[in-house]
Amino acid sequence: MSDLFQVGLSGLRAAQTQLSVTGQNITNVNTPGYSRQTAIQTTNPANLTGAGFMGNGTKVVDIQRIYNQFLTNQVRSTTSAAAANEAYRTQIEELNSTLSSTASGITTGMQNYFGALQTAIEDPASLPARQLFLSEAQGLAGRFNSVHAQLSTQNRFINDQMTTVAQQVTRLAQSVAGFNDAIAKAAANGAAPNDLLDARDEAIRQLSGYIGVTVVNQDDHSINLFIGSGQPLVIGKEASVLQAAPGLADPSRMDIRLVSGNAGQDVTGLISGGELGGLLDYRRDVLDLALNALGRMSLGIASEFNQQLAKGLDLNGNVGGPLFNDINSRDMLDLRSRGRESNQSDASLDVRITDTSQLSTSDYELTFTSDTEFTVRRIGDNRVLGPFDLNAAPGDPNGRYPAFDGLDLSQQPDAGNFRSGDRYLLTPTRSAAQGMAVVMTEPQQLAFAAPMAAQAGLDNRGTGAVSQPVLLGGSGPLDMDALVALTGPEGVSFTYSANADGTGTLELSADPGPVSPAAITIAAPGAAQQFEFTLGGQSFSMGLSGRALDGDTFTVSFNQGGVADNRNALQLSELQNRPVLGKTEGARGFSLLDGYGDLVQRVATFTAQARTESEANQAMLVQATNNRNSVSAVNLDEEAASLIQFEQYYNASAQIIQVARTVFDTLINTMR
Repeated sequence: MSDLFQVGLSGLRAAQTQLSVTGQNITNVNTPGYSRQTAIQTTNPANLTGAGFMGNGTKVVDIQRIYNQFLTNQVRSTTSAAAANEAYRTQIEELNSTLSSTASGITTGMQNYFGALQTAIEDPASLPARQLFLSEAQGLAGRFNSVHAQLSTQNRFINDQMTTVAQQVTRLAQSVAGFNDAIAKAAANGAAPNDLLDARDEAIRQLSGYIGVTVVNQDDHSINLFIGSGQPLVIGKEASVLQAAPGLADPSRMDIRLVSGNAGQDVTGLISGGELGGLLDYRRDVLDLALNALGRMSLGIASEFNQQLAKGLDLNGNVGGPLFNDINSRDMLDLRSRGRESNQSDASLDVRITDTSQLSTSDYELTFTSDTEFTVRRIGDNRVLGPFDLNAAPGDPNGRYPAFDGLDLSQQPDAGNFRSGDRYLLTPTRSAAQGMAVVMTEPQQLAFAAPMAAQAGLDNRGTGAVSQPVLLGGSGPLDMDALVALTGPEGVSFTYSANADGTGTLELSADPGPVSPAAITIAAPGAAQQFEFTLGGQSFSMGLSGRALDGDTFTVSFNQGGVADNRNALQLSELQNRPVLGKTEGARGFSLLDGYGDLVQRVATFTAQARTESEANQAMLVQATNNRNSVSAVNLDEEAASLIQFEQYYNASAQIIQVARTVFDTLINTMR
């Protein structure tokens, strides 16, 4: 009789446990990361009787969670990838809007700028037209300042976000370490603590949304977490601290340090995945590119226009002054390099720009190998340049003169104070756009006129004609007073002589002065031919067309009062389409407008790719989550059916006990 009671009682206990597990599943249907549980039953050992082995009912041997490690890992990895892409996409969408906006972008400002220049070319003596061009120049500089400010704001936001994310990673890592300790203690009793395991898995999933992690399972049911290339974030019950701190090379940007005990390691370049990885990828691959490209363009515009204006004359007859501020001013130099805090010396490093057409969009890392020698690593392509020597002279046969990519480091105010091992971060273009400014104040100062004018002699018998001279450049700044002193106010003249072999020669007048060469050969009389000559250290280019006859003369005189002259302004307008940027290492180069258009196009392409990848990653995350949920998530319909099933099981087990009681009462009554 006791056997029947034992069987019924074991069934009653098992049914009660099954009902409790089912209730636990139902109540946790909305708990993040919860895996549904099931009670595992087995038959109690049977007893040997005269009639054979008689069963002793059932028992619950374990409460297991329905769990698939592969699907959980898949959810974790897709969470990390989706979070990284979303962080990247959010930032690049903002950048794309900034660069392509007609209200704040550079393209509209450039078009207005060159449009105003074209208006001034049509009437170079008009002060209103000149003032309009000057105003548009100020507007263009303001647009560069504004776009740079917006990108700098984005950089500060990334710094703040990295700080917040690092704190969240540290919090979750400590939570995982705490779960490891609790799980290891609970598992020592021989049963798996399902709720703790679920809570730890959920913490790791949340952690993957912030940073990519590698999970390694241990024998005591704890797990170790690693980031980057194997840097430990959680080892057993010990968690490292992730910190965002100002970078050693660039304090304006946060770097990520992993601190374990008293030791710290910079892991900024090793992190991938999660929101933190997405922010770092965006900053490295897009934001730096945009800042440097924007700065290079502002430097190109300022340098090219200032140089061309210096080749012309303004309405007052003076050599043109700069329109934009000096690209090598003290303020600009101070923004181009920064020494590491660990340097032995506190010497500053001046980086001068000598040729904006050779500038790249890369930053550089400079390392001194002695007190005067150094090498440079171009971060954009990781190429090492040098070695260079601060004491090397121009044209050094060993190529050690300290100049590369349009930069010149030969003039150092702290020369002799550098020490071997000192390191500097060079950012020659990153901050240039923020300092762009118009320094010209009066429209009369715009040098639209050319310094020299040419004409054919009135007594010439041939059809020869010369084009107006174009100033190519010189060994120093244009000095009109010095040129007039050398040649006199009448300038110089050339006389054409016919040679016996059918060629011709342009010879200087009897008093050639400081003009060279003294004679220029015309190889094919009657055909257009370009030639160059030097006057007082300044090189000019002219063209001879038509057929000149023996004795014809051509005069090149100084442009006195060139109020209606727009020849230098025409040279300025050609800068719109002339390839003046990107000529590094023999490249063909591109124009100012093409340079900005290329930046806008590249950012737009990256944005489109980010959108596509975001949609794909979100779809993969949804699919991975659904796959995991199909195995581990609570289904209320199934649990309701189980509830009914175990309720009937409980009632049936209770009925067994009731039957056993009735039989027992009958037996007792029979014995009376």
